[in-house]
Amino acid sequence: MGKRITVALDAMGGDYAPQETVKGAVDAVKELDVNIKLVGPAEQLHAELAKYQYDKERIEIVHASEVIGTDESPTMAIRRKKDSSLVVALNLVKNGEADAIVSAGSTGALLTGALLIVGRLPGVERPALGTCLPTKTGFTFLLDSGANVDCKPKYLEQFAKMGSVYVENVFGIKNPKVALVNIGAEKEKGNALTKETYELLEQTDTIHFTGNIEPRNIPYGEADVIVCDGFVGNTILKLSEGLAKTIFEILKGEIMQGFYKVGALILKTPFKNMKKFMDSDEIGGAPFIGLKSLVVKAHGSSNAKAFKNAVRQCVLFAEADIIGKIKDKI
Repeated sequence: MGKRITVALDAMGGDYAPQETVKGAVDAVKELDVNIKLVGPAEQLHAELAKYQYDKERIEIVHASEVIGTDESPTMAIRRKKDSSLVVALNLVKNGEADAIVSAGSTGALLTGALLIVGRLPGVERPALGTCLPTKTGFTFLLDSGANVDCKPKYLEQFAKMGSVYVENVFGIKNPKVALVNIGAEKEKGNALTKETYELLEQTDTIHFTGNIEPRNIPYGEADVIVCDGFVGNTILKLSEGLAKTIFEILKGEIMQGFYKVGALILKTPFKNMKKFMDSDEIGGAPFIGLKSLVVKAHGSSNAKAFKNAVRQCVLFAEADIIGKIKDKI
């Protein structure tokens, strides 16, 4: 057993901070072999922690007097609010006082701060935001899901390499299948970016490239890693989230009408299992891969369970030495 890792948790990030972040931290230290540094206004965080029983040596409060809002300019906020919970947490990672950071705050500020404060791994041209999408057979790992809206073929090649390392070592999938998001399966389809990227990935012998994948085939689990630019990836992600929510609402409405109520109790368990499988809280957050340390972006509406699982992701990431393996791959 290696040393217990320390995760800096931006306690003021997210729609339900600090109540849910604090509860998530408490749940994490109860279930996981991890230490937490809760970053935010000390007095407020002490008051929240007083509601729970936990190992006092496993959670430390690090004071930060400011909060970065989601409506602020990311670059200006990072530069001006040096004592914000996000910036203080990022500096804990930079200075080696924490191994990873989790935040549900402003995505733009987190990504900007991560690049400016934590920094890229040598050789990585653009870090990517990775997201697990549920499929018929499990999960597929999408890169980039929003960090880089404009990309070059070389960036996507690196996304493929980093995604392969992540999936193989965190999910245990040997020689994961990598596919390129495109409007058709044929090699000749797509725009200049996808055509050039296809040629590059085809020649990359350190990944298992299987060709193009159309967005409609992603849910079938035909690939373990899918790569695209951040504009396309974010569109896929948001459409998937909205579609899943809409389907559940329609089904619920249909089942609760008239005769179908008879079967509602019978269907309760399978629907509950399906909802859990589709629930983003089970994953916890999206890792920003390609940095010197792990940065995890949790959803703005994250609850305690999501924060706990985001911390779990940090533990798995550290145990698998993802950063070391990406260095070797790149």
